[in-house]
Amino acid sequence: MTDPRNALRQQLRQTRRDIPPKERIAAAEAVAGRLLALPFLPQRGHVAGYWAMDGEIALHVFQLRLPAALVYCLPVLADSNGESRLAFAPWRAGDPLVSNRYGIPEPDVRPSSLLSPEDMDLVVLPLVGFDLAGNRLGMGAGWYDRSFAFRRTRPAPPWLVGAAFSHQQSEALDRQAWDVPVDAVCTELETHIPDGNR
Repeated sequence: MTDPRNALRQQLRQTRRDIPPKERIAAAEAVAGRLLALPFLPQRGHVAGYWAMDGEIALHVFQLRLPAALVYCLPVLADSNGESRLAFAPWRAGDPLVSNRYGIPEPDVRPSSLLSPEDMDLVVLPLVGFDLAGNRLGMGAGWYDRSFAFRRTRPAPPWLVGAAFSHQQSEALDRQAWDVPVDAVCTELETHIPDGNR
């Protein structure tokens, strides 16, 4: 079945890729400040980010400025009980990486040392698009939706926060039954927290 959102996904991805380098650097700086100012940023624990690809907003500034009691993690593609989900591994600059099946770098660690989605305290997700109700448009493979499906019936943690350029905002996105909304979206211009999450 074809996702009717694919045309919008392609358009937003191209818009994101077309952002000039100078604007990208300034946006990464601004988004880092907004993420660190979130009212629900944990004081300690595990914070997951992502390795920016395909024009996604970079999180290196955010990672470098995290308080010492927060451990930065990257996602790792994993299979759990026959289902493809994300796991997470602590990562610092210089730690070994391997490329996953999509060519995205992920920590090179033993499967036994991986953390589950439930172990995270806050997760910063990449976005293709978003709306002000907390709906998120991803790449379409459903990794985050499957991994955090428990959030549809259980309140945070982990808090789920999208990072995006303001150009990626849509007026309204159709929420599918499997979609897991985010608790906030940080862009270079502002932080959007849907009314139900304040």
